[in-house]
Amino acid sequence: MRSILFVCTANICRSPTAEGVLRKLLAAKGAQGFELASAGTHAARDGMPPFPMAVTAARRRGYDLTRIVSQPLVPDHFDRFDLILAMDRGHQRHMLAIAPTRARGRIEMFLEYSEAFHGEEVGDPYGGNERDYEAALDRIEDGCRGLVKVLVR
Repeated sequence: MRSILFVCTANICRSPTAEGVLRKLLAAKGAQGFELASAGTHAARDGMPPFPMAVTAARRRGYDLTRIVSQPLVPDHFDRFDLILAMDRGHQRHMLAIAPTRARGRIEMFLEYSEAFHGEEVGDPYGGNERDYEAALDRIEDGCRGLVKVLVR
């Protein structure tokens, strides 16, 4: 598994945060050769940077999201990525409904890699307050730490 795509709704909060967190954690381990990206199930924010509250919450914990730009989930993603991680069950259902059969086995729930939040969802903080972004980031960090354990051996 060398390429990972994180997917949320508009690719402006949860999935770019997960991309940024995993990128930093892998770099801290000296892991190289991974392709990381994020996308949204809806293209409403295509080409936009992550939402300012997500950027601020991530920055407070040492993650840089400033180079990430929103993109929609496209058919090519299903063949290009080894692992496609949904932030919530709605995203997973959507992807399973549109993915080619050959790609369905690569679509998983992101927090299946989490220890503290295993089997749960990363709630959408959009429209919420600072505490909502911090709670999403808690889950994302835990899920990414679990992913690193699988990716870097």
